[in-house]
Amino acid sequence: MLFLQLIASFFFLLLLPLLSILFLTRASASPPPSTTTSLPRSYPIIGSFLAVLANRKRSLQWISDIVQLSPSATYVLHRNFATPVVLTANPAVVQHILKTHFHNYVKGNIFPQTLKDLLGNGIFNVDGESWKFQRQIASHEFNTKSLRKFVETVVDTEISDRLIPILSSAAATGTVLDFEDILQRFAFDNICEIAFGFDPAYLLPSLPQTKFAQAFEDSVQISGDRFRSLIPLVWKIKKLLNIGSEKRLRIAVSEVQEFAKNVIREKKHQLREKASLDSVDLLSRFLSSGHSDENFVTDIVISFILAGRDTTSAALTWYLWLLSKNPHVESEVLKEINEKSEATAFDEVKDMVYTHASLCESMRLYPPVAVDSKEAVNDDVLPDGTVVKKGMRVTYIPYAMGRSEALWGKDWAEFKPERWLEREETENRQWRFVGRDAYTYPVFQAGPRICLGKEMAFLQMKRVVAGILRRFKVVPVIEEGVEPEFVTQLAARMKGGLPVRIVERDEKE
Repeated sequence: MLFLQLIASFFFLLLLPLLSILFLTRASASPPPSTTTSLPRSYPIIGSFLAVLANRKRSLQWISDIVQLSPSATYVLHRNFATPVVLTANPAVVQHILKTHFHNYVKGNIFPQTLKDLLGNGIFNVDGESWKFQRQIASHEFNTKSLRKFVETVVDTEISDRLIPILSSAAATGTVLDFEDILQRFAFDNICEIAFGFDPAYLLPSLPQTKFAQAFEDSVQISGDRFRSLIPLVWKIKKLLNIGSEKRLRIAVSEVQEFAKNVIREKKHQLREKASLDSVDLLSRFLSSGHSDENFVTDIVISFILAGRDTTSAALTWYLWLLSKNPHVESEVLKEINEKSEATAFDEVKDMVYTHASLCESMRLYPPVAVDSKEAVNDDVLPDGTVVKKGMRVTYIPYAMGRSEALWGKDWAEFKPERWLEREETENRQWRFVGRDAYTYPVFQAGPRICLGKEMAFLQMKRVVAGILRRFKVVPVIEEGVEPEFVTQLAARMKGGLPVRIVERDEKE
């Protein structure tokens, strides 16, 4: 099978110069539009490669446009020699692959192979019994009150001891901060404490470039670039020859894994000295419960660091930008924060319904994971009648679903927290949160693989939002009318970051 793939790729590489000339000739006469108005043409042998190439710099928007143009919100895209891929923004199809036919739709080969170097056999990179075993272990730990309390303490300490002083200093000096970078540093410190019981001290006034943090960033960046490669054979050859980006990836991953294993060995040493560990971080919990295999624990902990670092920081970056453009929403959020200013218990923070709704609304428009896909184990037929052959991938697009008029109405483009709320039928008429089903809003996945850290992510985000907005205004330093570019890596980011000025609030506000 691999031999046939190599032969096919070889012939495709021979054709590529001719195709590129054809594309460039056409593109010089008529550049691709910013909005796709028709479904892509498919040709013998090369499929829709010309359209893929033409839209390579706006691939997320392009595939989102395609599913919006399709009557069933599902489309089969043919790509040169590769197996066709099913694109969908149909909630019924999402439910089909993530829940009702979960057994038939797996990670498959592409995703695990691409992330194998970074994630190994961690929970996000495996199927079957290995996934089930890790899920059971992690699920038990995530549902303990002691871990929730630990998360609260870690988040509050990072806010009060690091985030607020940096913002106060920036407000006093007029310094422009890259708030995406600040939030990612904050999230990295948090998740390392929660996962490892280790403080990398990444969010300091000097904004240091620590070795572990930089190695982790390089690992994530290069691993994500593999997914965007038009011809995956290229990165595989570079890996085989140990050159270029693949050489850098090998070095970075080696540093990440060596650091993780050193922490694990130290924890094991502590455990031998005591009957149990005092720390309640995830690593200590895994080791204390008898899961001591070094490679197993390394893979699962690195997986959680990846999930905790990128998703919340990305969500908060877009959220704060949206608030700055919608002062009426910011006013309502601030009002609720001030009313709950004495709230410290987990359940009380959870009851910040307007803030919760506004966060959900932000993630509808800018989901941290914009695209996800599964591979069919056997032939199948989707609820909309699309035929899926064994080995085909079905890709669902939360980004497109959040911008669907069919799902969210004609006002889908508005940042409108009220779409998640309704008034209670009581005298005070308070807001009550009304969630959407996980298949219309699959931002946290759905079905058996639904995100274990969802509640903790909202806890962290609400506390960060409250800590910031209670004292400061975040003012983006972006030209009026210019919208930042949404770029997808392993998690979505804002291209170029979010430059902001920090302004101290008046006491009356």
